[in-house]
Amino acid sequence: MNADCIFCKIISGAIPAKNIYEDADFIAFHDIKPMAKVHFLIVPKLHVATLQDCNSTHQKLLGNMLLLAPKLAADQGLKGFKTLINTGREGGQEVLHIHMHVFGSGL
Repeated sequence: MNADCIFCKIISGAIPAKNIYEDADFIAFHDIKPMAKVHFLIVPKLHVATLQDCNSTHQKLLGNMLLLAPKLAADQGLKGFKTLINTGREGGQEVLHIHMHVFGSGL
């Protein structure tokens, strides 16, 4: 955990979010600035700043995050969806805690 990270604060419960899923490794919640009718984030509980900071020790975590996306998308009524991982400030990443956006128009 990083005491200055807004996502770490959401994970700890210090900041509320509209959660749609949580397990031992991930939390998922609706984006506060949605780009589509359905737009949520999948956030690992392990604090890793960016995708560039990942290495082979993060392979299972990244794979599980990708496998979680279709399940949660279906739960949110999406038959098709887009995923997005911004990396670094120059890549449009606003919160330096790796996360995946999942969005679509829904039914």
